[in-house]
Amino acid sequence: MCGIAGWIGPRVENPQYRAAGMSNALRHRGPDAEGTEFLDLNTGGNQLALVHRRLAIIDLNADSNQPMHIDDGRLRIIFNGEIYNYIELRQELIGLGHHFRTRSDTEVLLRAYDQWHLSVFDRLSGMFAFALWDAQRHELILGRDPFGKKPLYLMESEKLLSFASEINALLSSQPNAQQLDLDAVHEYLRWRYVPGPRTLFKQIRKLNPGSYAVWSQGTVTETRYYTPPDQTDLTEDIDDETAKRRFLELLDHSVEIRMRSDAPFGAFLSGGLDSSAIVALMTKHSDKPIRTFSVGFSEPAYSELPFARRVADHFKTDHCELVIEADDLIDHLPKLIRHLGAPVSQSSDIPIYLMSERASQDVKMVLTGEGADEILGGYPKHRAESLAGIYRSLVPALLHNNVLAPLIRAMPGASAKFDTFARSAGERDFATRMISWFGAMTAREHGRLIGAPANCRNERNDFPFSSSAKSSHLRRALFFDQTSWLPDNLLERGDRMMMAGSIEGRMPFLDRDLVAFVSKLPDRYKVGWRKGKLILRNSMANMLPEEILNRRKVGFKVPVAEWFRGSMTNYVDDHLCSSQSVIRSYLSAKHLDQIVSEHTSGAADHEKLIWALLNLEIFHREFKLGAPQ
Repeated sequence: MCGIAGWIGPRVENPQYRAAGMSNALRHRGPDAEGTEFLDLNTGGNQLALVHRRLAIIDLNADSNQPMHIDDGRLRIIFNGEIYNYIELRQELIGLGHHFRTRSDTEVLLRAYDQWHLSVFDRLSGMFAFALWDAQRHELILGRDPFGKKPLYLMESEKLLSFASEINALLSSQPNAQQLDLDAVHEYLRWRYVPGPRTLFKQIRKLNPGSYAVWSQGTVTETRYYTPPDQTDLTEDIDDETAKRRFLELLDHSVEIRMRSDAPFGAFLSGGLDSSAIVALMTKHSDKPIRTFSVGFSEPAYSELPFARRVADHFKTDHCELVIEADDLIDHLPKLIRHLGAPVSQSSDIPIYLMSERASQDVKMVLTGEGADEILGGYPKHRAESLAGIYRSLVPALLHNNVLAPLIRAMPGASAKFDTFARSAGERDFATRMISWFGAMTAREHGRLIGAPANCRNERNDFPFSSSAKSSHLRRALFFDQTSWLPDNLLERGDRMMMAGSIEGRMPFLDRDLVAFVSKLPDRYKVGWRKGKLILRNSMANMLPEEILNRRKVGFKVPVAEWFRGSMTNYVDDHLCSSQSVIRSYLSAKHLDQIVSEHTSGAADHEKLIWALLNLEIFHREFKLGAPQ
């Protein structure tokens, strides 16, 4: 895991100073080594700069530092990530006549490109973002892995293309790029994240996951080489035992190749089904105890530490626990917003960062359970989408909106989840339904905050799920998760939090072969009436303790709702209700005060909304941004 940055285009003033600023902004991503190269190109007086920070995991020798080149600079690369099948690719390339001077996956990637050019992307199993200069073709190739595990941001200004692993590195080289995108702010307020390729900064965009961009003679062309499968040709005739056996084979192989490392490694263990399954399979492939790391809270209702401890004891892992309090959140939130280059959309990110920081004292890499919910249907919304689809086919929208939904909300003891279901069950627009499940606010609440309806992105038909309208309700939700929620939110936040702690995270569930297999399985292998991820539960039945296997999904929840009414009350008031608040200059101050007051008094639960607003305010302050124009 590393950090990369650079630019190509007309020569800039003080290139060494600019490159040093980018490198320093990425120091946490690669504390082991750094390297910078400048190339004067024989094409229109252009210059190429390549900046790299290294966290050494494969081939720890200094010969594998970057930028790396072959054949006297005919090909040069800076690379962030890991190629898990590099051993197999290396052997294939040797058979084709290639010679290697290192044991690194970086050199394998370089020579694989040399052999197969842009079709190399179809051969890679890994997570990556890289910049590769092809001197013969006079092209710069910027590539990103299929699911968007590794980030790559682009900025084009006056024929200069700049790129970096993090937004901060781009801003360090061009501070005048700190201009807020008002549409993106509205998207954040509704979705709790900004769907790609947008960012909150007007001039900065993301390279889409599963894509590569080619710079040639000052022109940039972007190509999508991978889209998560949205199968309608299901394997209906597969029997349960065959499905279970094949699923376990693929997951086991995915875990095994992700354990390839020349540096110490471990696993993040929550005590839930996903991370417990990963630890179980890791134990199979290790002759030493697996190092596991867990985080929890002093509030017993929110802490999963007892479950993590149960799994650690069962598999005899070398286990480490961390307990955090509200003060930890207050102390670290501003710094993490700077690392992310955006508001921290979920409070669980802070514990992940703190656990990463602690784990980095012992290991350089961990395996995690991320991605299981998004490919196997693990969220409550996935079961609800299946039920809601039946409901919508039977109940007219008018009857739902005017009679049934108000009755559901008025039921004694109706929870926020009931209210969410009531809103989404009758909603015919898929984008709006997705917002209902995990967004910070409804369209009506958003309108009250800004004083008028906003032309938000979700109201435009450019989301990837629009192409999957013929799929089942569950499959449409999963496709959306894999093409938007996962790369633009979950993986983006996870990368930044873990790299802020200088540790690499690998996700066995997000393996191309595994995802392709799962996508062809009928819905009955994913979601039932009471539980999700059925194929995973059935496959792990003989490996996990019963109480872990059949646990109700809890999710990694931080007790911020209680903290907002207690130890963080003054902190919230200072940021949202004081005259120093920036967002009060363009959002309704009256409505902000009402939201905070209702939550503090216990009259309503505005946890998600307050968290989103609080982070937006801190984001303004950290980046010294005024109200968007």
